[in-house]
Amino acid sequence: MSLAKQHDWPANLDYKKQSVEVPGTKRPGQTGHYQNSAWGLISLETPNSFQTLPELFETGYKASKDKPFLGHRPRISTTPLKYADHYKWQTYGEIDLRRRAIGSALHSMFATGILGGGEFETIIDLALHAYRKVGVSLYDTLGKESVEYIINHAHLTVIFASASQIPALLKLSSRVPILKLIVSIDDLAPEIKTVLSAWGETRSVTIKDLRQLEEEGRSNPIEPLPAKSEDVATLCYTSGTTSTPKGVVLTHGMLAGGTQSNLYGTHFPDGGVLLSYLPLAHIYERIAELLTIAIGGSIGYFTGDPLRLLEDAQILKPNFFPSVPRVLNRVYQSAMAAGRAPGVKGALFQKAVQAKLQKLHATGDNTHFLWDRLVFRKIQAVLGGNLQLVTCGSAPISPDVMDFLKIAFSCDVVEVVFSYGMTENVATCTKVWPKDPSSSGTVGPPQPCNELKLVDVPQMRYTSEDRPYPRGELCVRGLNCFKMYYKDEKNTKSTVDDEGWIHTGDVAAVDECGRFKIIDRVKNIMKLAQGEYVALEKIENMYSACPVTAQIYVHGDSLQSYLIGVVVPDPIQLASIASKVAGRRVTPQDTTALMTAARDQRVRDAILRELTKEAKKNGLQGFELVKRIHISLEPFSVDNGTLTPTMKIRRKDAENLYKAELDALYALGEPASSHPGPKL
Repeated sequence: MSLAKQHDWPANLDYKKQSVEVPGTKRPGQTGHYQNSAWGLISLETPNSFQTLPELFETGYKASKDKPFLGHRPRISTTPLKYADHYKWQTYGEIDLRRRAIGSALHSMFATGILGGGEFETIIDLALHAYRKVGVSLYDTLGKESVEYIINHAHLTVIFASASQIPALLKLSSRVPILKLIVSIDDLAPEIKTVLSAWGETRSVTIKDLRQLEEEGRSNPIEPLPAKSEDVATLCYTSGTTSTPKGVVLTHGMLAGGTQSNLYGTHFPDGGVLLSYLPLAHIYERIAELLTIAIGGSIGYFTGDPLRLLEDAQILKPNFFPSVPRVLNRVYQSAMAAGRAPGVKGALFQKAVQAKLQKLHATGDNTHFLWDRLVFRKIQAVLGGNLQLVTCGSAPISPDVMDFLKIAFSCDVVEVVFSYGMTENVATCTKVWPKDPSSSGTVGPPQPCNELKLVDVPQMRYTSEDRPYPRGELCVRGLNCFKMYYKDEKNTKSTVDDEGWIHTGDVAAVDECGRFKIIDRVKNIMKLAQGEYVALEKIENMYSACPVTAQIYVHGDSLQSYLIGVVVPDPIQLASIASKVAGRRVTPQDTTALMTAARDQRVRDAILRELTKEAKKNGLQGFELVKRIHISLEPFSVDNGTLTPTMKIRRKDAENLYKAELDALYALGEPASSHPGPKL
């Protein structure tokens, strides 16, 4: 039986009962355990389940040995930069030979003691699963301190990197003496390789490129080593907010099981193509690629230039587009701008949108014979015209945008992970059912591999007894869920309990259909639309060091890609800035003049510049910077309910007090200088 057939939806799906609360599992202070109503709860013992990542690769290999696997657009010239108008492919058979060569070479070096020595033998990803090595991903935006910490913490003796990253690694090498080998993923010109190798010798680091490593492996081939489901496959370090990065320990069984779960209800054509543009270190992208490999599909990589992403899509014509809200929001905004065109064109667009939305909400069907041909075919062509599945993950997205994307693409558009689609559960937790007419705004029922429950959060007045919907902190458990952070017992105990439940920090509600919806956060850590986590209190503390700031409340919305804030300025500093802007002396006691200054955009801009200087001085990253501010002369206080007795901001009360002003700031749109980009 094919994988697609094996995981077909059951007949007569009941959209009003998408998950079920298991009888006898409810306890005081929490709901019962919710499981997927269509599939139940799967495990590694479920028939035909993947146990390891090499097994998953072998399945795809057998189905597509001589078919395209990995593809890219060749670069034609560098000056000017130009790429071919086609993709160049390597087959599953060719990649199998390469993974064996790379794995053989590295295994020999570990076996002879040239590399290794830590608890795990650590190397790069796909080909190396076959030789029971542990891969560790390094985001290139982590910063040198985090990179240094991860190399030492995970005992990395070999790193695979693009050629442009090698100088930075060599500069760091004196602080990471365990590093012995750097392998350039890119081909190195002879003169560059000579320079880098000489530099490496002074640091006791060998420099090779991937082709050289493959040649060594081909001359001394070693058969792949059998893996077990409990073997560690990778350490994925989550970017730190208030502390150092945490290494999530993921086994073969967790990754294979998460992939298996995502196959349920997923329809992918023979020879289906995925467009890969998300960072390969991101767990969401890794699961999407494993899913494609399991069914013998093809993966086409974008050029690396976000400005060429649509051009890449139009050449590749993908069937599967795993994406994030930031990109999909741009598609939506561009389409809606075109729809506001005057005259017949704009009227036709609006009529088509209303007709399809009405049909979607009534039946769940997002296709329309007439309007798809007349209007939406052009939008579909933007991403190649062959889409069959668009997934949105990593951060939340507006229900209105989701509804529009469904009718515009006329294919399955589903939200698969939310802020709890974390590394700790291999980006697998819930998934919206296709053709659910009222799913937008929810994240669907549990995945087949997961069970969920809600635990009371009394300090925020969320309880499992709330009506009409139970509410509480979302907890998830299943074969895909991690058990520990690497060498970090404290954070492990604060995240996963003795029964294996991951406490996500998200507050959720479960509706009458058994679908979950995220409504709040337990902690003051939230995720922006592009997937970046921000620790709001940490950012406030950094800004509070700025002389102009008496008090500051930093606000984030997970549907937005940037932060805004309310600033209560120091009167003396405000008076000084107001004097410069107005061209006349303003005193700290002149309340009327200060109130006028607070409404002056020039004053707001001047204060924001001072805040930005302080933030950059303290090392805040781009996505952590406040981009717009409202100035208030009313302090946060215990009396107005915005401060606790210990002088901490009551976040929800502060938000409610300034809701109109905060909404107005976001209504202005993203500042032109705000380009934090997706999570790498």
